[in-house]
Amino acid sequence: MSYEWVKVIHLLAVISWMAGLLYLPRLMVYHAGADMGGELSETLKVMERRLLKAIMTPAMIVSWIFGIWLGALQGLWSEWPVWFVLKLVLVVAMSAAHLWLAGQVKLFAADKNTKSARAFRFINEVPTLLMIGIICLVVVKPFL
Repeated sequence: MSYEWVKVIHLLAVISWMAGLLYLPRLMVYHAGADMGGELSETLKVMERRLLKAIMTPAMIVSWIFGIWLGALQGLWSEWPVWFVLKLVLVVAMSAAHLWLAGQVKLFAADKNTKSARAFRFINEVPTLLMIGIICLVVVKPFL
């Protein structure tokens, strides 16, 4: 597979992953304000689970696989430029945010959420800030 196609698949996966990372906390904002056991709460449980399992997690896995492949095609795994190391740190942080949100989905499913809608509004900004950092590092490639 050519470099261009590896990059296309990586970018499509990242876009899908980011869409989920931006949408799931918003669902949780509404879920935190819903009555436990109510119709809205039960609907949001289904939406959260499907978003996580059908879109976000597969997209994260594909992002990692094709990102690692891209790094290999560019020789970044042998050179370890500073911008690349910083990007990896932010991608690991993004993955940690994903895993934390997956844990929150499980808590909501068990009607054990303790966080407020306001907390999820704040949490909603974390993937955005990480995404901005990652894009800046990839495009600008500082510290060369």
